[in-house]
Amino acid sequence: MNLKIFDTLRLQREREDFTVIRKKIEEGVVFHGTNLWILFFAILIACLGLNTNSTAVVIGAMLISPLMGPILGFGVGVAINSPTIIRQSFRNYLFAAAVGLVSSTIYFLISPIREAHSEILARTQPTVYDVLIALCGGFAGIFALSSKFKGNVIPGAAIATALMPPLCTAGYGLATWQLNYFFGAFYLYIINTVFISAATFFTAFFLKFPVKRYEDPSVRARERRLIWTVIIITLMPSIYLGYDLVQQNNYQLRANTFIEQEAKFPNDYLLKKEINPGKKEIKLVFGGEDISDEAIEELKSKLGYYKLKETNLIVEQGFSILPDNTNSDELNQLMLAYKDNESKRESLVHQLDSINNQQMISNQVFQEIRVQYPFISSAVIQPVSINTSTEKEPQPVYLTLLNCDKQMKSKDMQRLEEWLKLRLNKQEVKLVVHYNK
Repeated sequence: MNLKIFDTLRLQREREDFTVIRKKIEEGVVFHGTNLWILFFAILIACLGLNTNSTAVVIGAMLISPLMGPILGFGVGVAINSPTIIRQSFRNYLFAAAVGLVSSTIYFLISPIREAHSEILARTQPTVYDVLIALCGGFAGIFALSSKFKGNVIPGAAIATALMPPLCTAGYGLATWQLNYFFGAFYLYIINTVFISAATFFTAFFLKFPVKRYEDPSVRARERRLIWTVIIITLMPSIYLGYDLVQQNNYQLRANTFIEQEAKFPNDYLLKKEINPGKKEIKLVFGGEDISDEAIEELKSKLGYYKLKETNLIVEQGFSILPDNTNSDELNQLMLAYKDNESKRESLVHQLDSINNQQMISNQVFQEIRVQYPFISSAVIQPVSINTSTEKEPQPVYLTLLNCDKQMKSKDMQRLEEWLKLRLNKQEVKLVVHYNK
């Protein structure tokens, strides 16, 4: 049994001939003709997607971007000691990066939209998790390229590792002179480059690609030291940033718990909250009656229970209802309007929960019906109101519309209708059966 499991994990029998792999690597490395035009359009698509905050467009840029070619080529070239592939890959990689950076900078300089949307911000704070994504993407990419069965792995790896969007985000940082965006995005680009190449390098050894041997063993040793030095230098900042990200998330969770459990004052409503993990600051804005200094100090004294002892808690009031306020009538109206809006919001939330719950029930009931009658291909199971000529008010009924692939017997229909009444806990169930042609 164990031998069979190990046998299923073997890759050598599915590996493409190395001459075919090398030809594909060399084709992906070069930027001229088709690849050059694809690079240009990928840059433009990525810039448009980032600028309009369109996730779909950004994914499109990842899919068509040819940047994976030189990076995979560099890793394979180093692994097999091919100076030709290494030089071509490195030269074309630098060319593509320069073209992407310059083009995206020019685009964002002339673009009328200057705001940094979420698609841009998501690529300005890389962490160790991006290292893991780049490694997995690199492994998947080179394994697929080396296999006779390609599937859709290469496009998936291109989306996961996301080379073009960080490069264009770096261009945005230069165009708007927000250097923190530039350095963050460019560092993410470097992370993806280094660890995709590293994954390719290690995979080439694992798959036993033919290696050109150096006459002097010290050359190979120097090469490996250089590779590990680059990997470690690239990795270290991402570990710190990843640790910082985890700490910020934990702080955010503790702060939200503190606000939900403790930030409650009689006759006051929390209008706004701002949590800043970096500055260790929580800002709360309340509306309602005036909050005394003693109540605020008491709230601050509870920060320690939530491991927020060093937090600067700021409590402000959007408006206060004071006994001697000359505009008390106007403020009372504002409070009533706020309460009314809160009531409407809660009602909408309840309605949405009810709709989601109904969808879950309908799906579950359909699955149970399918177990009894596999020839039922689809169903609509929803509560409806039926208007009739005999009744003044619409009558609530649970409508069940079934699409069947074959004829259903009348006794089966009757039994199913009784089962639906019991299952849905409803007195009235309307069963309608439609037969597919």
